[in-house]
Amino acid sequence: MGKTSYAIALGSNRRHGRHGAPEAVLRAAVAEIGKLGDVIRVSRIISTPPLGPAGRSFANAALLLESELNPPALLAALKTVEHRFGRRRGRRWGPRVLDLDIILWSGGMWAGDGLTVPHPAFRTRGFVLEPLAEIAPLWRDPVNGRTVRQLRARLTRPRPAPRCVAKGR
Repeated sequence: MGKTSYAIALGSNRRHGRHGAPEAVLRAAVAEIGKLGDVIRVSRIISTPPLGPAGRSFANAALLLESELNPPALLAALKTVEHRFGRRRGRRWGPRVLDLDIILWSGGMWAGDGLTVPHPAFRTRGFVLEPLAEIAPLWRDPVNGRTVRQLRARLTRPRPAPRCVAKGR
């Protein structure tokens, strides 16, 4: 397998003993991920409210990586990076030092043990789409054909107010 491209989401909402604040954790994680291939682009870091009972705001970012690793091998490597940063699996939606997710892959779709690409929930998560739209706005979702920019716009555009229809007229 030659090099393929990946879109990876990064998140943190806990300090790290060596790296410090969540924003610094993400910058250090980018350097570690760079050992897995070539980091092509990195978004700015945004602050987002927690999803679920995590309590603290998250620092979120996205990056584009070119790597010779296939999706399961990259996932295993990303989990190793998370572990080195102190990530412990457990409570869903809980606070975490580092969360790394494969969002998209230039090979299209992948489904296997513990990994589905594209990430099943990315289309509804502004904290993923906002930074991803900054670095890969034209990358198409292989499931529905929409670009990342279009997916983000669908999340951020105002919804029309429901219309009232009078009965009996």
